[in-house]
Amino acid sequence: MPAARRTESNAMLYTLITFVGLCIISAVIAIVYYLKFEEQRTAAEQADRELAEIADARERPNLVKIVGAKKPGKTYLGTAVDYVSEVVARITGAPLEQVSAENLVAAANTRFNQTLEMLLKEQVDIEPIDPNTDGLARIVEKVKNSLISKTSEALTLKEELEVLHSEFEVEKATSFETEQRLLAEKENYQKQIEKIRKDYEAIETALRQSSDQRVQTIMDQLNEARADLEKTQADLLKTNAEFTIAQGRIDYLRKQIWSEAAPPDSNVPAYKPDGKVMLVDNDIVHLNIGSDDRVYRGLTFQIYNKGMPIPENGRGKAEIEVFDVGKNVAQARVTRSERRRPIVAGDIVGNLVWDRDRTNTFVVVGDFDLNGDGKPEYDAFDKLNTLIRKWGGKVADTVAVDTDYLVLGEAPTLLKKPTVQEMETDPMAMEKYQASLERLDRYNQILNRAQQLWIPVFNTDRFLYFIGYKALSDRADSFY
Repeated sequence: MPAARRTESNAMLYTLITFVGLCIISAVIAIVYYLKFEEQRTAAEQADRELAEIADARERPNLVKIVGAKKPGKTYLGTAVDYVSEVVARITGAPLEQVSAENLVAAANTRFNQTLEMLLKEQVDIEPIDPNTDGLARIVEKVKNSLISKTSEALTLKEELEVLHSEFEVEKATSFETEQRLLAEKENYQKQIEKIRKDYEAIETALRQSSDQRVQTIMDQLNEARADLEKTQADLLKTNAEFTIAQGRIDYLRKQIWSEAAPPDSNVPAYKPDGKVMLVDNDIVHLNIGSDDRVYRGLTFQIYNKGMPIPENGRGKAEIEVFDVGKNVAQARVTRSERRRPIVAGDIVGNLVWDRDRTNTFVVVGDFDLNGDGKPEYDAFDKLNTLIRKWGGKVADTVAVDTDYLVLGEAPTLLKKPTVQEMETDPMAMEKYQASLERLDRYNQILNRAQQLWIPVFNTDRFLYFIGYKALSDRADSFY
């Protein structure tokens, strides 16, 4: 073979060998890359499966929404575990070791169930709880509601306890007072028992004496009592004799006085005028007395004709009531007048109770018919007393030498003395009879005493006329 052809053949052979080698190398490389690709694909599939175990394809894009903000240096899974750890720590109340989320939740469930069991053992009155459906917040809310209810009940019980305590203190104080009273009564009873014992011993001693001694002792006591009685009777006879002599002398002197002059008119003080009319302007009357004379608003006067004596019954031609008071003058409105007897300047005015210089003393006794219905009024006594004090007077209980006037009503009615049958029907019948008898006796005694002391006596109408209050007495508020 020629050299040129051999060289060409060798070149082709080299080329073929090189091609085959390259093909082999390419095939090997392709196989290696294929094997590596399969290995990576298998690893990727495994990683995909493991990732699917952690989060599926729908959850992976929403990890931020599901887990929340990722903590620095932590994965989303680690961040989620940290969040779970924080929640469990809040439930258990203490930090836990780094364990699995399953163990953390198991620890939280255990603590939750222990707490729930403890609440149920403590008999906390809460709504029914289902651990599988009721969350911690719901349970806490139920416990809170229960505690609020218990607190309210506790406050109510506390208030009731305080009330009971106060009642107990009152009862305690009452019991103490009762105890002291019983002790005092016991001591009193002991004294009485001791006295009875001594009396018994004295009686026993007396019984031990002979009959003659006892008779002599009784006779001595009887003679002593008889002597005391005779002395008292002698003193009484002497007093009666002295009283009879004194009464006779008084009557004799009174006859001697009346033989020389007429008996004094006890009503003279009532006829004294208290002021005069200065001016009459329509129904306004101007008086010559004012605040310097102790005149005040509301004071009433009877008006009498000038130059004429005050009539015995006290009825004038008009009545007035003061409404304005100056220093030395006063203005009054007319409350009653007579057309045929007009008020003129110079007329005199008077009020039996009121006095510019002194305080008059009155005694009021008897039954009074102030409203004119023919029946005595139960409160008439108080009304008249109020009126007298209102006009500046003073009211006394009984007639004395310093009494100025007696306002006398009708004699009190004496009830019929009740029979035995009437007393059985009305246990108070006898007391009522005694009360009426005492009222009548008091009425007669006061009247007799007033007559003896020549004290002026006024019935209801005469009294109201003399104070210028007859017209106003018909008002509902006239005596208040």
